[in-house]
Amino acid sequence: MITTENMILNKQQIQHKISRIAYEIYENNYLEKKLYVAGIPTGYNLAKLLVKELKKISPFDITLLKIEFPQKKPSAESIQVDCDPKELKGKVLILVDDVLHTGRTFLHSLRPFMDVEVKKIETAVLINRSHKLFPISSDYVGYELSTTLNDHIEVVLEPGKFGVYLY
Repeated sequence: MITTENMILNKQQIQHKISRIAYEIYENNYLEKKLYVAGIPTGYNLAKLLVKELKKISPFDITLLKIEFPQKKPSAESIQVDCDPKELKGKVLILVDDVLHTGRTFLHSLRPFMDVEVKKIETAVLINRSHKLFPISSDYVGYELSTTLNDHIEVVLEPGKFGVYLY
């Protein structure tokens, strides 16, 4: 159950983390003319906020993408990107998720781009739980949080409701 008692980040803290991540992305990609920022299923709202912040501070031409797939049983055929992945040839892609838990979701989200010669792929997360089962790490992290496997993190990034909760 979500209550203020189990809130670990409030709206102001989340905005600060997003701003810091945006500046880090800008610093590491300042020579680029175009960036693609792709929100994977649970990270799309964070990706939108990150793009908004990047547009305030950088001269990049930024394209927001949405990657969709069923998280329980993704297959190569079920992964949808709202652009032709070939469009990213020679470009930088930032994959965004709200919470990095095992790395499985990031791993699946890479499939559409495996046959494209992107310049580089980086990852950004608001919360890193560090329970890696796959060799996936995040380049940009808002908050590192040690949790048990039984703990649940919920990120709420909706108008009028912002918070990160642990229960």
